Amino acid sequence: MQPESRPADPRPTAPHYLDERSGARYPLTDPRWRGDDGAPLTVSALPGITREDVDTGTRSLWRYRAALPLDIPTPVSLGEGLTPLVEKAWGEAPVLFKLEWFSPTGSFKDRGSSVMISLLAQRGVPEVIEDSSGNGGASVAAYCAAAGIRATILAPASTSPAKVLQARAYGARVELVPGDRDATAAETLRRSARTYYAGHNWHPFFLQGTKTLAYELWEDLGFTAPDNVVTVAGAGSTVLGCDLGFSELLAAGQIRRRPRLLVAQPAHCAPIHAAFHGEPAAPFAPTIAEGAAIRAPVRLPEVVRAVRRSDGDMAAVPEDEIAAAARRLAAMGLYAEPTSATAAAAIDVFRARGAIRPGETTVVLLTGSGLKAATTMSALFTDRKDAS
Repeated sequence: MQPESRPADPRPTAPHYLDERSGARYPLTDPRWRGDDGAPLTVSALPGITREDVDTGTRSLWRYRAALPLDIPTPVSLGEGLTPLVEKAWGEAPVLFKLEWFSPTGSFKDRGSSVMISLLAQRGVPEVIEDSSGNGGASVAAYCAAAGIRATILAPASTSPAKVLQARAYGARVELVPGDRDATAAETLRRSARTYYAGHNWHPFFLQGTKTLAYELWEDLGFTAPDNVVTVAGAGSTVLGCDLGFSELLAAGQIRRRPRLLVAQPAHCAPIHAAFHGEPAAPFAPTIAEGAAIRAPVRLPEVVRAVRRSDGDMAAVPEDEIAAAARRLAAMGLYAEPTSATAAAAIDVFRARGAIRPGETTVVLLTGSGLKAATTMSALFTDRKDAS
């Protein structure tokens, strides 16, 4: 299929898939997940919504359905969204922790899965394949179960057993692939020639789900934007989702500026951080932040642009600081998996640099529960005397 040519007149056009790298456009009716040249796609810029457009009678992210590019009258929903925003002191200043592990499968991935699988169910897709380091696969498996869609999940052999078990419990066929996260992605792309690929790092409608984070924070804060959003990035879907959502709110005149996106990666796997700072990527090493261990993010340049567009910053966090942050969070009652704790660990880094300033409203996204990484958490919290 050839991409549609760009129309000559400047009048607004219907929402469509857009390859930001080449400018190629494709209709949303096309059941594709990437461009003809293999590039990732997004949905063209949307106008955003106002507070009057929020369906306050719906207790899920589908209260923001007016912000989506297509009408989905029968969404596949498990009650995702509306997660708590909890104020805690981190050092000498307060921050707001967004507890995304209150999502149905225990991670923020449910936002994207709900919207993506709703679209595929509406279009009659009977079976999908997905690659994941754990949380994404469990989430896609759950929403496929709810939609009656068969799911095959490929995951690295090193994936947390709790996450593998969760996906299998939902009825998905889970296959463990030797090698790292990128080897798993390559094998899944090979198989996508015969099974529809519902890749959460690729599908444009997954990002339409993650952008509801921005809308929800806007509503949480009395229809205003925070000054800063701190998050961890592997593939960068929270970064891109926040960029999309806050850009739409800016376009709709609902906020005055985008929040600064302050993004952390584990130092053992920090390709986006390296690209942002114009440095060569450091050699990869295993990390306890397994959800962020992606060496070649498919949307790397787009993530870098999103951080820069917000006047944001990036930090690479050492393993011992990630572990210390997980313990520190738990000591205040927040049981976050190490991938999430990477964002908390970066708070002090961004404060020291002046990226987080006194008196500002800072939201820290805690994307997944410590229950999702039981083996790693056990090692972090086992007393050395007991272990000896």
